[in-house]
Amino acid sequence: MNTESMLREVKVEDAVGMVLAHDLTQIIPGQFKGRLFKKGHVIREEDIPALLSIGKEHIYTIDLQDGVIHEDEAALRMARAIIGANIEMTEPHEGKVTLKSTIHGLAKVYKPFVDEVNEIEQVVVSTAKTNTIVKPGQALVGTRVIPLIIEESKIQRVEQLANHHKQELTLHSMLEMEHLIQVKPFRPLKVGLITTGSEVYKGRIQDKFGPVIREKLAAFGSDVIEQRFAPDESDVIVGEIRRFQDGGADMILVTGGMSVDPDDRTPGAIKGAGARVVSYGTPMLPGSMLLMGYLGKTPILGLPGCVMHDPYTSFDVLLPRICAGETIVREDITAMGYGGLLGC
Repeated sequence: MNTESMLREVKVEDAVGMVLAHDLTQIIPGQFKGRLFKKGHVIREEDIPALLSIGKEHIYTIDLQDGVIHEDEAALRMARAIIGANIEMTEPHEGKVTLKSTIHGLAKVYKPFVDEVNEIEQVVVSTAKTNTIVKPGQALVGTRVIPLIIEESKIQRVEQLANHHKQELTLHSMLEMEHLIQVKPFRPLKVGLITTGSEVYKGRIQDKFGPVIREKLAAFGSDVIEQRFAPDESDVIVGEIRRFQDGGADMILVTGGMSVDPDDRTPGAIKGAGARVVSYGTPMLPGSMLLMGYLGKTPILGLPGCVMHDPYTSFDVLLPRICAGETIVREDITAMGYGGLLGC
């Protein structure tokens, strides 16, 4: 279908009284970029200098035929097809619709759908990465089409793909997603913290883990209900783990003693307490010595020393997902290797 034949070019000087078919953008480098005239604006005589100043010597009127839709309608229909929980939608602006988070939470984006949609010529769905931490009002998705008018069949294809992938999500519960695009809220967790190491237990050095862990947890609305100290003795560490388990902690963190030295007992103690270990070790640097496991449904992590001093480690990758209620599986750990070289 030749959509260009539906556009009629009119000189700006002859366009007084006509209605703009699309937004017109003004760019002043270093000062301003935005909409100068909105779609639907009736052109006046006094508008002509401003139009000429942005390089618009002609405007276009549109005679839409059956099977063709305007860029605004296309962007709206795509956004409506993919919007999910805890997301709001803007009105079209310069041909684009933006989906924004309404909460502080974890963005979930179903990448297979995004990739397939963007294979459609002249269609754009641009998103944040999945597992991005977002705040209220933060943009997650932009939808638009490249031309001013587009074949409706292309937008119908987007809608069909959205329905197909939504059905896929209902069949794959391990993905822990209910929508193509959504934001999961963070749950306030009661966390038991066990700091191991005879040097800390006996007061030879000051604990550095506690303040760091408390700050990281507070960012997601969680807190430490109690911090316990244990020497490098497996049975003592096991006892402290079970103490928090019996006390109803939502998550247990064991710090220190995670290296391969013979006197580092934390991994063995976590296993000895009955934890199912998802992985001891991650393909990410820093944070390769982290242990991820579960005591029943309660997540338990062994945290290496880098968590104390490196601003971003494997713990910072997993923590927001745990706080959002997700269960970490082996595939999640494996995926951390790609792009995971941060500290070398």
